[in-house]
Amino acid sequence: MKIASWNVNSIRARLDHVTAWLKAQQPDVLLMQELKADEFPALVFTALGYESVAVTQKAYNGVAVVSRYPMETISTTLAGDEADSHARYLEMTIENIRIVNIYLPNGNPVGSDKFAYKLAWMDRLNQQMVRWIEDDMPTLIGGDFNVIPEDIDCHKPSSWEHDALFQPEPRARYRAMLGMGYTDAFRSLHVGEIGHFTFWDYFRQAFQNNRGIRIDHFLLSRTLADRLEGCEIDKEPRAQEKPSDHTPIIVTLSNLQ
Repeated sequence: MKIASWNVNSIRARLDHVTAWLKAQQPDVLLMQELKADEFPALVFTALGYESVAVTQKAYNGVAVVSRYPMETISTTLAGDEADSHARYLEMTIENIRIVNIYLPNGNPVGSDKFAYKLAWMDRLNQQMVRWIEDDMPTLIGGDFNVIPEDIDCHKPSSWEHDALFQPEPRARYRAMLGMGYTDAFRSLHVGEIGHFTFWDYFRQAFQNNRGIRIDHFLLSRTLADRLEGCEIDKEPRAQEKPSDHTPIIVTLSNLQ
């Protein structure tokens, strides 16, 4: 089973990129973030053999899941704050796996209300993850976490030391997720390797010089980590004309025997 995640940075602007990539890579499931649209082009994906579920918000945020398998929607909001109207969360069941698609807040600038919202959102997610790790359902949390977990996950740490993605508070919360028993799928298979990124700025030829950061992740519960066969970053879409500033990350899971 092949599951991918991609912050598309506007589904309208990147629809051709996404459909071409789906045809070429044929994932079973694709999680998308930052749709930036109040409507999702479901019929386009139906024609490609994917059913879809989306949570949209005009001009901002937005998450969607497209799948070759039947899906059951569990929740479209992250528990813990009824006043939170941001479209950042989608929890599904697909092939007896809990699949959670997140677009975690950016949080910049540090010290602002946006940074406080980021930390509160992570606290709410961590509370959910504690509950999930205690039940028997295999769980995958994927998407744009907007967290640089370690120094090796960016080209030049000093360039990010004042950025919300690199602050000790969100990094500590990410480590807490791993401490619960979740596995960072990519890092577990690429221990200590440098130069692997999922995001590159549009400026100063960041992609051409591989000055990037790894902020798109898959976290797997223990039962699902046992089925992990591969996790790779596909840089090719970022090299295209007018690309998203993120590129897809793909996790491969073995089928249950």
